[in-house]
Amino acid sequence: MSDQLTHFNEQNRAKMVDVSDKSVTKRTAVAKSQVKMKPETLARIKEGTVAKGDVLAVAQVAGIMAAKKTWEIIPMCHPLPLTGVDIRFSFAGDDTLLVETTVKTTGQTGVEMEALTAASAAVLTVYDMCKAMDKEMVLGPTYLVSKTGGKSGDFHR
Repeated sequence: MSDQLTHFNEQNRAKMVDVSDKSVTKRTAVAKSQVKMKPETLARIKEGTVAKGDVLAVAQVAGIMAAKKTWEIIPMCHPLPLTGVDIRFSFAGDDTLLVETTVKTTGQTGVEMEALTAASAAVLTVYDMCKAMDKEMVLGPTYLVSKTGGKSGDFHR
């Protein structure tokens, strides 16, 4: 890993990294997050009885949309043609919803930020849809699980 900061120019001002000389490779990133909530809240999500609708369906679409628009909200991200976005949900105990996102592209820069943004948007959507019944939900941690492709090679937590 390089200690050199690549998002600053010679005047120490922010810049978008120039990836025009980087090789096009197949790239993937997997990120995870979670929402810890009251058992009653998770039970209602599982049962599909939340007043705002199907929480997991909406969170899944929100995560996919967020991955596609990451470059619009994270200033130094490149717009990328994503070739795949998948979001999976599972449960830990009676109070925790787990979220795992996988994002893929074939390009000159990685999709770590897209996977992390998708996971973040998914858990934020769960909070939004359930906050009327549970304002004490805790989101996160959100973290990168793995990434493949590119000059820096593969990473696996």
